[in-house]
Amino acid sequence: MSAVAAPLPSEVPRRALLAALGERVRELRTQRGYSRKALCLAAGVSERHLANLEYGTGNPSVLVLAQIAAALDCTLVDLVADLRSARRRVALIGLRGAGKSTLGRLLAEDLALPFVELTREIEKVAGCGISEIHALYGAAAYRRYERRALEECVERLPQAVIATPGGIVSEAETLDLLLSRCFTVWLQASPEEHMQRVVAQGDLRPMAASHEAMDDLRRILAGRTPSYAKADLTVDTSGHDIETSFAALRTGVREALRVSAA
Repeated sequence: MSAVAAPLPSEVPRRALLAALGERVRELRTQRGYSRKALCLAAGVSERHLANLEYGTGNPSVLVLAQIAAALDCTLVDLVADLRSARRRVALIGLRGAGKSTLGRLLAEDLALPFVELTREIEKVAGCGISEIHALYGAAAYRRYERRALEECVERLPQAVIATPGGIVSEAETLDLLLSRCFTVWLQASPEEHMQRVVAQGDLRPMAASHEAMDDLRRILAGRTPSYAKADLTVDTSGHDIETSFAALRTGVREALRVSAA
């Protein structure tokens, strides 16, 4: 059995296109020194419509885009030109042990993009390690730091491969940000394989209470599966080595982003 990249649903190209358009509008607005409110006044559109456009959740008419382009002192063609190649920010999601770090580094190297371990960015934002964040400030604070780190990352890096923490899908707003600003890939595996990989990484803690740990892991995976399944692409890594999993990931991402092979 070979690793399988799930076929892209029909809305994926549309979502990627709208996200790229939103980033282009936000970039031009920033370059020209407009606040969102000021651009709305100049273009004659509502703040809600512009906000939805910039976050990739709106579906503006050609006339609205023409008004925004005029206010930004560019043509409609300038606004929408080459949007397919403008968005090359890939985020890998999935439980710990899915291979996000290992496969993410390989993908970043293959696409000649920066690789970001979002966990490290969270620690930079918080000024301490992940365990200290939870011990000192609690889970709610960790989620705030996680969202802030993601926001800063997508603002700073228009092109990157990002390995995300397994629980990033737990907060609806953070998940929406991830889906709207990145091409997302769910690295899927069975609960047993997740556990085996965690232990292989040298973390023997789950073995202290293996039955309870497996039950907990199954519950976590079941609870997160609907959120993980919102990803643009799913790559099943169960039972496959790194080379096979990476080949499936590389093919799926390159086809989806229409990146020509090197």
